[in-house]
Amino acid sequence: MTSLRVAAAQIGAGPDPVANLATATDAVRRAAAAGAELVALPEATLAAFGTDLRAVAEPLDGPFATGLRKVAAELGVVVIAGLFEPASDGRVHNTLLATGPDVETSYRKIHLYDAFGSRESDLVAPGNELVTFELRGLTVGLATCYDLRFAAQFTELGRAGAHLIVVPASWGAGPGKEEQWDLLTRARAADAQSWLLACDQPWTPPTGSDPLGIGRSVLADPLGRISTRLAAAPDILLATVNDTLPSTTRESVPIL
Repeated sequence: MTSLRVAAAQIGAGPDPVANLATATDAVRRAAAAGAELVALPEATLAAFGTDLRAVAEPLDGPFATGLRKVAAELGVVVIAGLFEPASDGRVHNTLLATGPDVETSYRKIHLYDAFGSRESDLVAPGNELVTFELRGLTVGLATCYDLRFAAQFTELGRAGAHLIVVPASWGAGPGKEEQWDLLTRARAADAQSWLLACDQPWTPPTGSDPLGIGRSVLADPLGRISTRLAAAPDILLATVNDTLPSTTRESVPIL
């Protein structure tokens, strides 16, 4: 059995990328000190939604990504975090950076949050490729927030062999939204027959239609059961995943 110690650092981002990098770096250090080998940070860790995303967007060799690479290399951990990078059409991409020893890849959010009065696509250009990477014998898939509403993406990540899917998020608050988050994180783990680590921003008072976070970061297992969950406040979730449960689940329930 191959196992991996993972963390979801439920931190809140503001409008300042420099301050957010300091918060993120501190959280990665605390998670690594607790034994984490992979540390997930939320979607929009670079800057919260509601910020001028075009103004703060940085390329993947910019100071924010470089700062994350530095702490990941120093601590020997893989860090996954949400940022915004300039797109060729004048919008930005909502991007996850995964970086650390022997890992360097990125995923651009495919499904944009044009729902509940929000219009992410006005500012964000969609990606079109699924992304997985290998880490210490496990295959890790990436997805972002609103992707959770699209089961086929997770089924395909399961078919690609993902043992773990990491889902950074900045989930919008509102009536029924906590229940939907709880339902979808469990369902997508079961669809992929994979561990699913979803890292949200902590609960933040709503401002208009901007999705700012509800907390409730969670690890669900390949059968859709909750392994561990955080509450609404800033915190760090720590847990262990393995390759055995995805394999035995896929053997006993061969839906993929």
